[in-house]
Amino acid sequence: MNTTIMLFLLQDGITNGAIYALLGLALVLVFAVTRVILIPQGEFVTYGALTYASLSSGQMPGTARLAVAMGVVAFGLDLYAGRRALHLALVGRAFAVNIVLPALIFAITSWLAGRHPPAGVCIALSLLIVASIGLFLYRIAFQPIAHTSVLVLLIASVGCHLAMQGFGLVFFGAEGQRGPTIADTALTVGPLRFTGQSLAVYGITIAFIIALWLFFGLSLYGKALRATAVNRLGARLVGIRTTLSGQIAFLLASVIGAISGILIVPITTLYYDTGFLIGLKGFIAAIIGGLVSYPLTAIAALVVGSVEAFSSFYASNFKEVIVFTLILPVLLLRSLAAPAVEEEKD
Repeated sequence: MNTTIMLFLLQDGITNGAIYALLGLALVLVFAVTRVILIPQGEFVTYGALTYASLSSGQMPGTARLAVAMGVVAFGLDLYAGRRALHLALVGRAFAVNIVLPALIFAITSWLAGRHPPAGVCIALSLLIVASIGLFLYRIAFQPIAHTSVLVLLIASVGCHLAMQGFGLVFFGAEGQRGPTIADTALTVGPLRFTGQSLAVYGITIAFIIALWLFFGLSLYGKALRATAVNRLGARLVGIRTTLSGQIAFLLASVIGAISGILIVPITTLYYDTGFLIGLKGFIAAIIGGLVSYPLTAIAALVVGSVEAFSSFYASNFKEVIVFTLILPVLLLRSLAAPAVEEEKD
């Protein structure tokens, strides 16, 4: 291996690592706030990518219909949960969020689907569709069991992953898709050539990390999320709505997943089940960060991306094995360092 090849591999690793960093941050955020290990994070990647690709090719994405159906179910759950204290304001708010919003998104998507809208419009619609799915997913699957054990939440997360993967096969079929690039410009630095898409990956990743830092540090909702992550019971005692915190966490996670998918789909062909493997690599970064540290998760994601790139050069057949092996020493060290605790009793 010469220096040029090493720089190419490092460039590829940083590009992939930036995507894994976004996914890892989303996983840490959701787990810290809701105690949910969000296995369907990979499906948000797939839905965002393939929805964008479908809209760009003039097709109507099935995810828009899924958002409407999930909104109807969420509306029914809201009415049932508040059946003893129903009033007009509660019903109106639930109807607006769960019925009107996804129906409006569906109507706009149906109108624009066959008109080949510009890339910016396709990206905006894809983010709105996936964000509504993420919001309704928390309301339907996780909010009713928010106070159960982590194991029950994990089982529910696995079930959501399997269901959403099946819906992805129904909506997008077994064939892969690619989307148009966000930017066609290119920059050459020495032997390296940075395409507009890779520059967009770097820029959006950095911008999103800064935006999350400002959100958690300066906004009221961000501070509420931090308080919920530190002490859920204490946050409830001081008047923070932990249900709203969970909804915001899932909303952010779904948007991050959709953005990651939109950044990836012009670079490589994505299938209905590709997002799961991509999400697992973000999960490795989150585990290395202990599911609590955002900076460590971002650094670990870059390491995972670099290891993947060099593994593909030296041992492409064992690339995935090498990447997933990174988690073993981390788990071993954390197991040895963790104090012994009694099993959780019912």
